Amino acid sequence: MPILARPHAPRRLVTLSALTLSLASLLSPVWAQTTNWPTKPVSLLVGFPPGGQTDFAARVVSNNLAATLGQGVVIDNKGGVNGNIASAEILRAPPDGYRLLVGNGSMTVTPHVFPKLGIVDPQKFTPIGVLLQSPLVLVVPASSPVKNFAQFVELVKSKAKDGKGIDYATPGSGSLVHVTTELMRERLGGPAMNHVPYKGSGPAVVDVMAGRIDAMFDATSVFAPYIKSGQVRPILVTGARRVESLPDVPTGAEAGLKDFEIMSFIGLYGPPGTPADIVKKANAAINTAMKDVGVLKTIRDRADEPGGGTPEQLEAMTRSQYKLWGEVVRANHIQGE
Repeated sequence: MPILARPHAPRRLVTLSALTLSLASLLSPVWAQTTNWPTKPVSLLVGFPPGGQTDFAARVVSNNLAATLGQGVVIDNKGGVNGNIASAEILRAPPDGYRLLVGNGSMTVTPHVFPKLGIVDPQKFTPIGVLLQSPLVLVVPASSPVKNFAQFVELVKSKAKDGKGIDYATPGSGSLVHVTTELMRERLGGPAMNHVPYKGSGPAVVDVMAGRIDAMFDATSVFAPYIKSGQVRPILVTGARRVESLPDVPTGAEAGLKDFEIMSFIGLYGPPGTPADIVKKANAAINTAMKDVGVLKTIRDRADEPGGGTPEQLEAMTRSQYKLWGEVVRANHIQGE
């Protein structure tokens, strides 16, 4: 703001004030840049290939974010190392708001499972807001004799007693699905179960439907179409309440599992040190998107839950899951394969 707004100020004062303002601008370039952020397109880095839940979360809000912010929003898929390639890039990015990360709950798991690979601790990022959430659902093949969770527990324990153990699938070692299944196993008293890791949910789901795998957890949105078609049978959900589209499927608490409320979440993060005004604007844009009828319908049609809320809520979610999964990984000696 021009100092000349004070018309009767002495010339020396005007000169010194202008000089002070110029020095402040030079010493605080981020402050100078963020006032009108954004002035160019914003890139959302997604650490997974197109077509997955994390990519979906980025794309379902991108048009609304662009309209609210007044600049283009570009989706940049950088898959690899369970999302860590994108995470590492954002960790090094300047905190100017032009490169943001769409991260998921697996970020809170992998640092514990792969401690020697330099996986980025998600607590280092600047939380902006939740894009969507989804409880996990435990399914069995349609051909399975298991009709409910009680029968599933009986099968697990009988096979463990016989020295075989059931086969459970995951999208990969160290994934949220992996540690969730291990937490369930822990809650059941630690019966032997065989982990069968796949390279992604797609091929794992195919084998579950074919009856080659006994059971699998994944986000409700992943299994929704196969539950609807009758190719898999849902027997448990991990949220605090039942899923609207699966009203007959009990929660973990209802099934007798203590402290078993797990939500898969996807959030928007900035590099460390992202200024508060950028966070505020980006968070407001997310909350605006979550009021759009079309966005809400698209999210709910997949059996996901809309996000929104404050940066502090995303921060609390990230920290609590990071702590939980660290404990689960250590207690069950889970290591990356």
